[in-house]
Amino acid sequence: MRCPKCGEIEDKVIDSRESRDGEEIRRRRECLQCGERFTTYEKLERETLQVVKRDGRRQPFDRHKLRAGIQRACEKRPVSSEAIERVVDEVAATVERQFDRETPSTAIGEAVMKKLRDLDEVAYVRFASVYRQFRDADEFVEEIQSMKKE
Repeated sequence: MRCPKCGEIEDKVIDSRESRDGEEIRRRRECLQCGERFTTYEKLERETLQVVKRDGRRQPFDRHKLRAGIQRACEKRPVSSEAIERVVDEVAATVERQFDRETPSTAIGEAVMKKLRDLDEVAYVRFASVYRQFRDADEFVEEIQSMKKE
């Protein structure tokens, strides 16, 4: 790792700590040339997970797109940004554990719906209406009735 101050390559690690979620390691380093201290982060690099869409197209898994869909469903609801981020993290972790290289978009949608159902019923119905492509009000009613039964 090059020193940001002098560009020297030789350094020593002073301290290493895992992040809260255990996904990365934070390292404090000291340049052996000039004594500058700096921080680096190490994270496991995974092969990009491909999402197989309903029409057969493939595209890289995108956490930002996942977050945007969940945020839209939770708009004007009493759901904190921390709760949304937690759902994004949990869904991404679930999908990455279950699938190696490709995941059907339906698996992502079902995982989101499962989390939203526990988080906020209105957000769940909003997401389900787009995900399941409701065509009329009767489908909304059916989904709400099935949710109430469970």
